[in-house]
Amino acid sequence: MLRAIDRERFHVIPVGITRDGAYVLEDDDPDKFALNAERLPEVVDNGTRIIWPDSARSRELRVRHADGTEQLLGDVDVVFPILHGRFGEDGTIQGFLELLDLPYVGAGLLMSAIGMDKHTTKSILKAADVPVVPWVTVTGPDLVRDPDLWSRRIRSLGLPVFVKPARAGSSVGVSKVSDWSELDAALETAFAEDGTVLVEQAVVGREVECGVLQGRDGQPPRVSVAGEIVITGRDFYDFDAKYLGAPGIDLVCPADLGPGELAEMQRIAARAFEAVGGEGLSRVDFFFTGTDFYVNEVNTMPGFTPISMFPTCWIASGMSYEDLISELIDLALVA
Repeated sequence: MLRAIDRERFHVIPVGITRDGAYVLEDDDPDKFALNAERLPEVVDNGTRIIWPDSARSRELRVRHADGTEQLLGDVDVVFPILHGRFGEDGTIQGFLELLDLPYVGAGLLMSAIGMDKHTTKSILKAADVPVVPWVTVTGPDLVRDPDLWSRRIRSLGLPVFVKPARAGSSVGVSKVSDWSELDAALETAFAEDGTVLVEQAVVGREVECGVLQGRDGQPPRVSVAGEIVITGRDFYDFDAKYLGAPGIDLVCPADLGPGELAEMQRIAARAFEAVGGEGLSRVDFFFTGTDFYVNEVNTMPGFTPISMFPTCWIASGMSYEDLISELIDLALVA
């Protein structure tokens, strides 16, 4: 994104967050954060500290350098919280920006919180008549209180199943269970990420996705062409495949769908987007059996890497990467 953003329109102030939660002023260097399969980029503490506006009356951003001196960075027009997972995609940072009255790209607090919680998302989509895959949600105390009951509920889904943390992203903590002997280990992996876990029935079919953008001036959401994840040598589309280009996964865009199939998928994607809040953007993920589409997830801040499906689908729909970023910023500014 640092490389693609329109520098004639936007002055970028990169803010990084360290593992300890410090906001630091980063270098405006796209190469510094390029994905590397050997070592993922990391924000290190360089001694600077971002000083956010001291009230909603100001949009003044400052930085305190390691030597104690302060520098004015300018007034913030809009924040692009290009963050995944807890604290970045779950409404936490959105609530922080709301308190400061700073415009920001993407879903608001409520939509972000809904989209981050897989159980809540599925429940809302089901209530909106959006087809979803059958699932069971379970907590650690549930399993302790009545293990036989929860075992029966989970096993009623049949094999194989996917076990996922309820509130995590990028396929972290996700396992595919093809034999019930693997269930306990999969639950342990998921519970390491979150106290609530989903067990989902596996669907035999194609994995297809599309991007959704909020409509302008009260118009309906805009939906991209579809992309397809073709799995040839992995159990599923995991973290390494999503971010590191690991082998065994091919991303095809546009997907080979008939005009009627694509129109139905786009209709369901728009309905799902509006059901969870309809703000900013999302990537809607589906399983397609050949006759039916099932929504798997609604991602409120999808991946923006060069191998990510969201920008790829919009580029295939006729929008450049640069224009996509500009459109998202413009949507935030007029909200």
